[in-house]
Amino acid sequence: MDMGELWFEENPSVDLEFKVLQAARKFQRKYGQAPNLCLVHPSLLGGGQHNLGALKLEGQKSILPNYLWIGLEGRIETRPPGN
Repeated sequence: MDMGELWFEENPSVDLEFKVLQAARKFQRKYGQAPNLCLVHPSLLGGGQHNLGALKLEGQKSILPNYLWIGLEGRIETRPPGN
């Protein structure tokens, strides 16, 4: 991942898709770009790789179960401050 943000969700009853989409909206508002990669603990995916539209979800053992690492891989566009 070239640029990302760590997201913590302490409520285990919130499903993964909701968490990821909420984090993606926040990321887009903050950085002006939609994220294209979200790393989560593999136990949350049930094996393999998944997608939510253009957002790729990948399992990484180094990510704790209540965390998401969401961001951009490969296509970072800069924008002037305040825009």
